[in-house]
Amino acid sequence: MTGKKMIFKKSVVGFLLTLLLTNLYAINDTIILKSEIYTEKISADLDSLVNSWYVRLAMEGHIDDFISDSVGIEYPDTVYKERIGKIYSLMKLPYNSIIRNHIHVYTIKQRKQFSAVLGLSDYYFPRIEDIFDSYGLPAELKYMAVIESALNPNAVSRAGATGLWQFMYSTGRSYGLTINSLVDERRDPIKATHAAAKYIKDLYQIYNDWILVIAAYNCGPGNVNKAIRRSGNKKDYWAIYYRLPRETRGYIPQYVAAAYAMNYYAEHKIKPLPLNIPVATDTIMVSTDIHLTQISEVMGIPIGELRALNPQYRTGLVPGSSKPFSLTLPMNHLGDFIDLNDTIRNYKADVYLTRVNQTADPSRSTYVPPDVKGKTRLIYTVKDGDNLGFIAEWYRVSLSDLRYWNNIYRNLIRVGQKLSIYVDPSRASQYEKINDMTFAQKQAMIGKTSPSAPTASIMQPVQDGDFITYTVRPGDTIWEIVKKYDNVSTTDVLQLNNISDPSRIKVGQVLKIKKKS
Repeated sequence: MTGKKMIFKKSVVGFLLTLLLTNLYAINDTIILKSEIYTEKISADLDSLVNSWYVRLAMEGHIDDFISDSVGIEYPDTVYKERIGKIYSLMKLPYNSIIRNHIHVYTIKQRKQFSAVLGLSDYYFPRIEDIFDSYGLPAELKYMAVIESALNPNAVSRAGATGLWQFMYSTGRSYGLTINSLVDERRDPIKATHAAAKYIKDLYQIYNDWILVIAAYNCGPGNVNKAIRRSGNKKDYWAIYYRLPRETRGYIPQYVAAAYAMNYYAEHKIKPLPLNIPVATDTIMVSTDIHLTQISEVMGIPIGELRALNPQYRTGLVPGSSKPFSLTLPMNHLGDFIDLNDTIRNYKADVYLTRVNQTADPSRSTYVPPDVKGKTRLIYTVKDGDNLGFIAEWYRVSLSDLRYWNNIYRNLIRVGQKLSIYVDPSRASQYEKINDMTFAQKQAMIGKTSPSAPTASIMQPVQDGDFITYTVRPGDTIWEIVKKYDNVSTTDVLQLNNISDPSRIKVGQVLKIKKKS
């Protein structure tokens, strides 16, 4: 066997956080949810990390030592903006109220959990930086891993995106990661980071712009290319902003908030939580089958610790007989492992090394698909103004189930798309009427009201002084307003009205559109 030594600090692997979230108003045929909803979702995901073996162990009786102020500190916008401006980055980092809301999740609402995130960064960031440097990538792109998985190599989205860098199956395979019933190298922090670096480098060859690269990593180059085409071949993120999927519009604010929190946690009286996995580890190559439980029981290493160090082995079996695979162990146990190698492999080999008995551990899954046996399948056609949250409420099904039934990645849907929905047969006749209802009728059905559509007279612009103006109505977005006029761009309207955050327009606000001709 050959080995390669790798020394890590305050090591830990895994806790569930999928920040596959959005936070700005959508337009056109995308989803319409407010930033507050997303901060609540982020908070819920952060709460889940305490279920991780190593995080629970670290937090027991010690967390208050690392949070000197349980309430948290909120700073003025000017302070946040100034600090963000000082973060070293090859790209310009913006600031707005949406970014502030995300900052508050990390530094106020979920301070204790974020302390564990900082502990993970001590473990992962040095490795990510080394790998990115070898590919000539900016080190600050490491913050993408925070919003992708919260540095959790075991994170699995409901759409199946997996690992530290949230690779889908096809993308992971295309970048050389082994994915089968025994091994999922999307969960391997080192190999997945190499794959992410290759992917990011390929995206930069396309766009030559780091913000567009980050956007493309989130939604795919196809969506970015489409946004560029629809905006008249403009290759600036803010110029194509409203043409991007809504989640991607929220991705940059999430990135900035993560960068801020990782750089200024000390100013918020938060310290990295030391996590209880060995400071130093060795990674060696294994050319025979061996099970993590065999190692644990023979050598007395906690199985949770071994799984944390080797998250890529779905069942605990290292299938080295098929090809050499890496095994990460505490450094102080490496010599004993080499000496006891034969003893370990022979220990209960009939139990642990029988491939036919190897099945994935269901406790490691984040989502159990619903049983549709006996249910009635209905078809709903997506309409303008719909989003998955609304549709799930109307049919009284969970959002996760709705995504699963329709193979939807995150929350992205389009007008005209047909969705399969499985309901109880006793209520099928009631639910099948929903497809033909108006939006207001569907909202009323669940006890909610929606604003009435503005009348044509109200929608007309008002000419005032030297400018054509428009009064903002309920449900309006900058993009929807701009498209009513010829020879007017979103940027023009934002600059003319001194608007830095397009989502912050208010009902009744009078906007200057353009000068009278």
